[in-house]
Amino acid sequence: MTRGASLRRWSSLALLLAAATVQSAVLPEDRADVLYHRYDGGGITIQGPSVLVRKKLGESYSVSGNYYVDAISSASIDVVTQASPYKEKRTQYSLGTDLLHGKTTYSAGFITSTENDYDAQTAFASISQDLFGDLTTISFGYTRGWDVVGMRDNPDFNEPTDRRNWTLGISQVLTRNMLMGLNVETSESEGFLNNPYRQVRYADPAEPQGYSLQKERYPHTRTGNAAALQLKYYLPWRAALDGNYRYYDDTWGIRAHTARLGYTHPWRSWTFDGHVRHYTQNAADFYSDLFPYYNAQNFLARDRELATFNSLTLGAMATWQLNTSRFGWIQRGTLNLSWDHLHISYDDYRDLRVETPTPGSEPLYTLDANVMQFFISIWF
Repeated sequence: MTRGASLRRWSSLALLLAAATVQSAVLPEDRADVLYHRYDGGGITIQGPSVLVRKKLGESYSVSGNYYVDAISSASIDVVTQASPYKEKRTQYSLGTDLLHGKTTYSAGFITSTENDYDAQTAFASISQDLFGDLTTISFGYTRGWDVVGMRDNPDFNEPTDRRNWTLGISQVLTRNMLMGLNVETSESEGFLNNPYRQVRYADPAEPQGYSLQKERYPHTRTGNAAALQLKYYLPWRAALDGNYRYYDDTWGIRAHTARLGYTHPWRSWTFDGHVRHYTQNAADFYSDLFPYYNAQNFLARDRELATFNSLTLGAMATWQLNTSRFGWIQRGTLNLSWDHLHISYDDYRDLRVETPTPGSEPLYTLDANVMQFFISIWF
């Protein structure tokens, strides 16, 4: 199980749940999406297809299904300094339902994903209610996950991880041209929460490189809280500005801030989107790039995702409206291409690929990655 794959799995789930919990009292349109995605950066390549289909069954009920694949090739800094490069594949399936009753929408679904050393089962449900002439929508969502962490070449290693997530959201039409959304979220995790392959380093003068390695050791529980504010303003020339801010903290001592600004502009048969996103966090309480000695404390981590870092993402997307007049069963269609460039700078995670006379004097690690998505959407 790679850290990148784990993050992508939960990021995809978070986006899915966010879409479900802010949905107003209208069923999703009949639609099919075929997507290819690729992440390339930091020695990790993740790519694969995804197919999503939504279909209404009558006026009050709809169903959806999704097939998603990550083919992962990893020679990341963790792998290069502690293990051998590897390849693996994660396959994910999901089913979802939506029920519309008056001004209330009920949504539920199940997601399952498998890879050679990680299995995840997730159930989710949400309810949203339109109020005050459809100017206000209130939503609540709950997610429950049951994961099993394994290890390659060790069939006896099977550690459970339970995850729970609660979201509460409100969207409000402020003016004819402005929308606002406010979301709060609480998440809980319990079980085996670290990577079974990763190790920390501690000072050891007896070793030629000046340090030795031992296994990471994490707490068995983690609780996080987040709040986010979104604004969207429609401009007179049919374009739109959007922005959001999110704050997060958890019981591991991490405090994180995310700010994003985007712009959407239509032009003839095209729609262009651009955005910039900045993220910053401090390190977890039990993180260190170099511990002073063996078993220096109860919990030990050298996961760069728990380090102090900031990231900047620049992204663009182009959407082209297809001419579907020759196909009577297609209402409309689009071709979509998106690209994001991600740059991460770490303040306390060092690049062990560079040998230095003194442990802890290695250069700080930086990461650049590109994320590309190409997909076709058909409404029928």
